[in-house]
Amino acid sequence: MAIALERRVDALVSDVQAIQKELILSKMQQNKRSRRNQDIWDSLSQKVATSWDSVTAVDEIASQREKQW
Repeated sequence: MAIALERRVDALVSDVQAIQKELILSKMQQNKRSRRNQDIWDSLSQKVATSWDSVTAVDEIASQREKQW
C-alpha cells in the first residue's frame, strides 16, 4: 500500500512540475509578444516624431486647446 501511495505522489509531483513548465513557457511567450508589440509602437512613434516639423508636442497640444473664434 505504501508503494502505491508513493507512486501516486510521484505521479502528482511530475504532473505539477509539467504544469509549472507549461506556465513558464506561456509567460515567456506572452513576454515576447509584449516586447514585440512595444517595439512596434516604439518604431511607429519614431516615424511620427520624424514626420513632425519643429513644433513640439507641448506647443501642438496647446494650440489645439486654444479656442479660435
